[in-house]
Amino acid sequence: MNAAHWHLALNHIPVVGGFFAMCLLAAGLWRKSDEWIRASLCALVAVAVLAIPVYLTGGPADVVIMEMPEYVDVLVKAHAQAATAAFSALVFVGLAALGGLIAYRKTVPFPRWVAAALFGLALITSGWLAWTANLGGRIHHPEVRPASAAE
Repeated sequence: MNAAHWHLALNHIPVVGGFFAMCLLAAGLWRKSDEWIRASLCALVAVAVLAIPVYLTGGPADVVIMEMPEYVDVLVKAHAQAATAAFSALVFVGLAALGGLIAYRKTVPFPRWVAAALFGLALITSGWLAWTANLGGRIHHPEVRPASAAE
């Protein structure tokens, strides 16, 4: 497996995992379940950690596909810029979730305002990750490219 293959195999983890953790957090808030809230924060931390290899394989994946005839530099650059921002946001959310877990480890119930704030951050970050993945899909899926990028 080359770097591009690894990147493609791993890139679903932050998108799907982040969405799952956000949904779990929403369910925990709705059900007023301390256990679900704490589990979702653990999931956010895990997703942030698991996103590291996804981000680190992006540059080497670019090197692998650079010489391919269908390579469109503007699409790769847009994806790379979005990935840097989305990864940074995900790391921030993961660190904030970890901070919440540590700061309120003995507090029962977990403060709802902290969980709600983390939900808002996770919601924004999930959207950002999905947008970044969509940009990445355009690199080798011309059927999802806008007409102007195919030229």
